[in-house]
Amino acid sequence: MTDRRSLGPLRRLVVLRHAKSAWPTGVDDHDRPLGPRGLRDAPAAGRALAEADCLPDLALCSTAERARRTLELAAAEWGAPAPVRHDPRLYGADVPELLAVVREVPPTVGTLLLVGHNPGLEELVLELAGDALDTVRTKFPTSAVAVLAWHGDSWHDLAPGTALLTDMIVPRGKTPR
Repeated sequence: MTDRRSLGPLRRLVVLRHAKSAWPTGVDDHDRPLGPRGLRDAPAAGRALAEADCLPDLALCSTAERARRTLELAAAEWGAPAPVRHDPRLYGADVPELLAVVREVPPTVGTLLLVGHNPGLEELVLELAGDALDTVRTKFPTSAVAVLAWHGDSWHDLAPGTALLTDMIVPRGKTPR
């Protein structure tokens, strides 16, 4: 049996797809706001992360309005929100681009939250944890959260097939009465 301590410390990558957005006429895709359902679901995602004890040490977020607002509403549900870095490379990123950004994270970060867009996020989860195929490929809807665990000395070590999907959450907020 392999001693996991020799593989490096346990790390978690928490992948959050932005909440449901609106499609207002004349608004550029990058600037689209959250829609009513997104405004309800984003805080529910924050509560779900807190309940699952998956609060991040650092959050990397797309610069798109809908991703920024999702993170803002989710983080408002935590006692002490994590430091945030808004990275324009996360907007429309594919798997190699997402991995490049993640691999720049300092090794002091144990739990990393990545907030962005599909199809890149779904493909990243599938690439990192092939065992997640049925769970993720069924659907990775808006506000979905995937928690990936892996062992490594630094985020640079994260590679395809090295992670295990430990949780998949699709939080939904309640409609106000």
